[in-house]
Amino acid sequence: MKSIDALCPNCGLCCDSTLFADVELRAGDDAKRLKRLGLTLHQKTKTKLAFSQPCACFDGKLCRIYAERPKRCGLFECGLLKRVEVGEMSAHAALKKITSAKNQAEQARGLLRSLGQRDERMALTHRYAGVMASPMDFSKPEEMELRGELMLAVNDLMTQLQRDFLR
Repeated sequence: MKSIDALCPNCGLCCDSTLFADVELRAGDDAKRLKRLGLTLHQKTKTKLAFSQPCACFDGKLCRIYAERPKRCGLFECGLLKRVEVGEMSAHAALKKITSAKNQAEQARGLLRSLGQRDERMALTHRYAGVMASPMDFSKPEEMELRGELMLAVNDLMTQLQRDFLR
């Protein structure tokens, strides 16, 4: 079994907005075709189109347009996958790290929901930024405690993602 077959369907962090808030199209990507396939594209810069995460074509385990996915998606390999492919880490150890990161991301999402940010169509980092930018009500100690927990959870998640997935 190839590493990608063992890890990717059990992960999806590159598609569910945990790792990335959006994905830029590359030269050669057919924007019209990608729109027909279900991606909602937006103008990221004057010359670059992107689609937001979580990806509309991700079903929670697999990409519905895998064979026709954007080039950047096809080229991306997370750090865990790279380490498994060169034999630096076992697939079993990588799956444990995936489970840990998914649990940490879900903890952050749960705290966001508890704080009133329930828009699961927004990228995790954008949801977090919105909550943290909103004024604090010092008369609600439970809200302040939840914000503190959220800050710690997101910090732990970002540390883990940087260490295990983005290098």
